Amino acid sequence: MTAPAIGMAALAVCALAPALAAAQAPSPASSDPASVQGGSYAIEPNHTQVLFSVSHMGFSTFHGQFTQSSGSLSLDAKSPADSRFEIHVPTRSVLTSNAKLTGELKSDAWLNAKADPDITFRSTRVTPTGNGEADVAGDLTLHGQTHPVTLHARLVGAGVNPLDKKYTVGFDLSGTLQRSDFGVKTYVPLIGDTVTLTIAGVFEKQA
Repeated sequence: MTAPAIGMAALAVCALAPALAAAQAPSPASSDPASVQGGSYAIEPNHTQVLFSVSHMGFSTFHGQFTQSSGSLSLDAKSPADSRFEIHVPTRSVLTSNAKLTGELKSDAWLNAKADPDITFRSTRVTPTGNGEADVAGDLTLHGQTHPVTLHARLVGAGVNPLDKKYTVGFDLSGTLQRSDFGVKTYVPLIGDTVTLTIAGVFEKQA
């Protein structure tokens, strides 16, 4: 290797050193509920995932996801029951492992992304169940219809993100719904009516 090449390599290593050090450092997040800071949070869209799964003819469980969600979390650390959560999911962001199916899910036979561009969930009641977990009841709007759904929330971790220095908290929320209740009846019961919904939520504290 020539001297200029060695110099360039050394510069590249120096530039990457902070990121490598951060990647190798212990996890900055704590799963202790007592350590979580209360306050107003916004969804961090690049790492928040909204996942769904449904029975595919009884042969397999088919999975898909939505991305680029937005929303807010009002977290009351002293009185978790007074916390509030809201998420907005772009219907057009639906994604599966099959491009043709992804397109079909956006059509009016399924989610009708053109007419109903957003899927929303707004909490109406939070019931702590202990150890950083809670049942979150709320109104889910899907396919232009709104019905009550309860999601079970679990604290994943909270702390300062070492890369962007923002205080961050993560929760997993999961529950089930009957898609036919929302008017999405295509291929029921060949394709399952029961849909399992999981939100891997990442929230950044606002100033």
